[in-house]
Formats: sequence, C-alpha cells, structure tokens
Amino acid sequence: MIAEAEVFLRADEAAVEVFTSIPDDRWDTVLPPVFDMPGADQPAPLRDVVNHYAYDNAWVPDMLAGAAMDEVGRDRFDGDLLGADPADAIRRISAAAAAAAGRVSDPSLVVHCSYGDCPVPDYFWQLNIARSLTAHDVAAAIGLDHRLPEELCQAMYDGTQPTVSVWRSFGVYREQVPVPEGASWRERFLGLTGRRTS
Repeated sequence: MIAEAEVFLRADEAAVEVFTSIPDDRWDTVLPPVFDMPGADQPAPLRDVVNHYAYDNAWVPDMLAGAAMDEVGRDRFDGDLLGADPADAIRRISAAAAAAAGRVSDPSLVVHCSYGDCPVPDYFWQLNIARSLTAHDVAAAIGLDHRLPEELCQAMYDGTQPTVSVWRSFGVYREQVPVPEGASWRERFLGLTGRRTS
C-alpha cells in the first residue's frame, strides 16, 4: 500500500468516528463552510455535508480501479446515500473505500476524476484533506468530544505543508494561524489550514 493510501485509512477512520456519532437531533444543523472553494463556500445542512462525504467515498473503488465516471455512470451515486440509518451507510461505504485503498501499491496509477486525470497520490491528498477537516469541523460545530489523532495530524502536516500554497490558492486551506512553540501536531496541522484549536 502506498503511503498516501495509509494516510487515507487514518483520515477516513477519523471521519467515520465523527459521522457515526452524530446525534439524531443534530442532523439539521447548518454548518459554516468547510472550504472557501466554489461549491463548498456556503453554509450547508450537516446531512448534506456528510452525504457529500459518502458520495466521494462511494466513488473511491471505481476510481482506484481505473474506471472513468462515464463508464460507471455519472449519476450512479447521486441522491441520498445515508438513508434511514446514516451510521450503517457510512460504515458500509467507508469499508468498501478502505478495502480499495488498501490494494493500491502503484504510485504511478492515474485516477480519472471528473475534472481530468490525476496521479493517485494527489487524489488521495484531496480525499485526506476533505476527511480530516470535515471531521474536525463537524465535531467542533456540534460539540462532539473528538480530536484528530496526533499520528494523523503529523502525516497531514508533513504531506501538505510542502505544497500549502497550492491548497491555499484553491481555497482548500485558509491563511495560516500561528501556533506556539512546542505545539502539538494537531495544533500545527489545524493552524496550517487556518483553524484554531480553541
């Protein structure tokens, strides 16, 4: 398994832990934007945010198998993927994505994304950022007692800091928040993305 896929497994595990802990009475909570990029820069109902995560994960097995969206059917995963039991749907969809990620051993693999071809390491970093930051933002917004693990945060910091200007130019990361000397990896990663830990 390539290193980026290993990070994906950690990031997705963190997301699943948060999303399967959402109380029934919080699904209508409106969240502030997770990212500042077109399509994700407006407040959105929590259920829509988590359904988009499920949509992304549902595509992972086909994308990693080398399929193009038109081959699979661009509308295959449209609509409500969470159903009456969101936690069960999240676990099931995540398990399929994790199994597919665990089989990726060739870093030269090309993924046929909706916007064009993408090297598999770059594809995974997009997924890893989305999972880590959405998990953090959802937990913070609804008061869940969840912190991104230090091991994950170190991997996310090390993996995205060298190209942070690119992520900022896309609106994925915001302007960096200074952190104190000796800060934890969680503080350093969240600060890099423009988030405060308190």
